[in-house]
Amino acid sequence: MSHQPEASPIDDRELEASETAGYVINQKKTLAEYAELDKEDESLAKWKASLGIGAGAATGAVDGPRVSMISLSLVSESRKAGPIELDLTNPEKLKDLKKNPIVIKEGAEYAVELKFSINHDVVTGLRYIQVVRRAGINVDKLESMIGSFGPSAEPIVKRFVSEEAPSGMIARSGSYNVRSRVIDDDKTVYVDFEWGFTLKKDW
Repeated sequence: MSHQPEASPIDDRELEASETAGYVINQKKTLAEYAELDKEDESLAKWKASLGIGAGAATGAVDGPRVSMISLSLVSESRKAGPIELDLTNPEKLKDLKKNPIVIKEGAEYAVELKFSINHDVVTGLRYIQVVRRAGINVDKLESMIGSFGPSAEPIVKRFVSEEAPSGMIARSGSYNVRSRVIDDDKTVYVDFEWGFTLKKDW
């Protein structure tokens, strides 16, 4: 009888954000400081407006994380039941995701979609990093820039570029371990969790 080896954990170093040539991380500023910054600079004014930063920016300290992650979904037109949604708001549910792998149809096109909210302050360089491992070997890494944001009353949804699931008998054997992380320019990690999936002939 064959024995499936236990998946080895994905190391922190494999989820480190890559450095982009020419990209300079600016000194951290408060929301009020951004609002007062170079008011005569038209291009900067447009950037601040895109983040919702205005003269009335809040100056008081606010407790809690700047970013609250709500869900991670796998979206595919081939799945009649709709997106597969992973709840990121409950720490206990996050622990169970690795134990209960989801099913992805082999060869299907799907996209990862994140839903989150910006509670207070400005968040710059928010990005999503994902490492996929099978039988102890890394088979895929996704690193996508989400963007920079100011506080918003409405949740923000970011869908990444579609990718195609592996196919074939070998791809269907065993399971895949995934580790996902959302981090910003300040190296603040807003969610870091493991989950798993298996490939089947249908969803």
